[in-house]
Formats: sequence, structure tokens, C-alpha cells
Amino acid sequence: MKKHNFSAGPCILPAEVMQKASQAVLELDGIGLSLIEISHRSKEFVAIMENARSLALELLGLEGKGYQALFLQGGASMQFLMTAFNLLDKKAGYVNTGTWSQKAIKEARLFGDIVEVASSQEDNFKHIPKGYAIPSDLDYLHLTSNNTIYGTQIKEFPKTDVPLVCDMSSDIFSRQLDFSQFDLIYAGAQKNMGPAGATLVVVKEDILGKVSRKIPSMMDYSVHVAKESMFNTPPVFAVYVSMLTMQWLKDLGGIAAIEEINERKANLIYSEIELNPVFYGIAAKEDRSTMNATFNITDDELKDIFDDMCKEAGISGINGHRSVGGYRASMYNALPMESVGALVDIMSELEKKG
Repeated sequence: MKKHNFSAGPCILPAEVMQKASQAVLELDGIGLSLIEISHRSKEFVAIMENARSLALELLGLEGKGYQALFLQGGASMQFLMTAFNLLDKKAGYVNTGTWSQKAIKEARLFGDIVEVASSQEDNFKHIPKGYAIPSDLDYLHLTSNNTIYGTQIKEFPKTDVPLVCDMSSDIFSRQLDFSQFDLIYAGAQKNMGPAGATLVVVKEDILGKVSRKIPSMMDYSVHVAKESMFNTPPVFAVYVSMLTMQWLKDLGGIAAIEEINERKANLIYSEIELNPVFYGIAAKEDRSTMNATFNITDDELKDIFDDMCKEAGISGINGHRSVGGYRASMYNALPMESVGALVDIMSELEKKG
């Protein structure tokens, strides 16, 4: 039986994507070779890369607006470093909303002065800071749109003339935004787009080439733009599956269509958390993530019962992060409504037992 996969990442993928990817591992499009044994310079893979990069810009509404889409390696952790390497000349601002923001800040401090313009650390990152002042002399302002560990999500992004950089690893392609307000977006594929191994970077070309330092080739966005994401051997399988997932999303109706589905899933579980006295939410209500619902149980004596019920129902991956505890239901794009319904049914049943 296929389990209900609430894992925070690597993510659940659409069934049809899994089927197509599995077939391609055996043989790609009838060419007599597996996807994972063809040359990355072959016409077959060049077409895959071109399609993946094009789909990313199309879905984000950034075609013809001066942006380039890249598929790189090293995950968001590498981007913590690369963004500063390429954009930080003197001073940058960071909004600290959790573990991943803190890691980004740590790397950026190697390259220049870092201003923590706002933080929610004082309440263990249960809310998103708002109404903070943004210095006008920043090289850029860095944000993390969604926080998987704490279950918070930025609902409204600041309006500023300072270039905006955003880590969207866990909610990329999940909701409609004016993506042109960002000068650089990055996202590890394994949260909401594909398997681990690829990182999507969408960068506005005119912000590049302005730092005074020399940048090693592998760290230089301009090099990867010039080489069309083929400067070195790319993560072939991860790019291919990401392409399939983006095509699945496009066929579904794009971001507008998946946003509606995601909101229904989130409303279902948050309604249960609100109405069921056995559970309580962890994140501030106004900042609750559509992707990652964090919650806990009011009576520790019911925890083992709940865990056993989830296991029996095939519900997987809902344990909260060790720094927060409790539970976390990650509801990425491909998670079906039926899975959320199965979890809510268990939660409701536990109320009757309690």
C-alpha cells in the first residue's frame, strides 16, 4: 500500500511523474539508452535542460523580463554562499525567521557586513516579523519565504527599492506571487519540485557583475548563465524529474490551479487543529504555512495511541523537527487531498478516544 507521505523533504512527487521517470531510467524516449547514462551534451539532454529552464520562467511569469533560470547543485546551502559571493559588496540585510535564515546569515558574514533587520527568534520563530525598517544602503535584502521547521510563511513581502533575494525552497510554485518583485530566487528541488540533487536559481541578469571581488567560476552566476546551466555536468536525473513535475503543474493549470488546491488542503487540517481539543497549533495563526502545518497534542498520554493510529493508517513523515517537537504535516503540491483527509480522520477519531 502506498503510504500517505507527509515528509518535509525529499518531497512527494506526482504519480505520473514517478512513472515517467522510472521508465526513463530504463530507457529515455525510445533511444535505446537510459536517462542516467546519456551524455549531458547529447541533444536529448540539452533539450531537457532547455525545457526545464523555460518552464520555470513560464510558471513564474518571468519570461521576457530579463531573468535567467539555472539548475545548479549543492542545494539551498550552496546558495547561502553563492548569493553573498555574487551580490554582497559591502552590506546586506537578512530577516531571521528560523534555522535556514540563520545558516544563510552565517555564510554571508564571510563576505561583508550583515544587518539582521528583523527576527522572530525571541519566541522560537513562531511568527513572521512585520513592519520592520529596511536600510536603503543594502546591497540586497534576504528573505526565507517558508519555514519548514516552524510552520510559518511570509504572506506579504516588503515593498522596497533594495534588491530582494528569497529562499523559496519549500514553497516554490505553490502560490501566486508577483515574482518580478524578486531579483533572485533560489529553491532546492527536493521540497516541492523534484528529487534531491538540483537547485533552481532564477536571477535577474542586471544585478550581476557589481561586486568588486573575483568570483571562482563554479560560484559565479554569470558563468552559469553564459553556459546555460551546462558549465559542468548537471544533475541529469534531478533536472529531468523537475522538468516532468513542472510540466505536470502546467498541465494542471499552473500556479493558480495548485494554489487553490493547496489552500483547501491547509484549510482542512487547520480547521481540525482549531476545532479538536486534543491538538493545538504551534505557529501564529496569521503566519501559518500552507505547506507545513505544525501542531502538537494536548495530552502526552494520547501520543502513543495517535502514533499507532497513524502507522496503521499508512500516514508517514509527520514527526515534528527535533527543535520544535510535536508533529508536522508537509502538504506539498503533489500531496493529494485524500492524504490530508486520512490524517484529519485519525485526528478526529482520537478526539473520540480521548
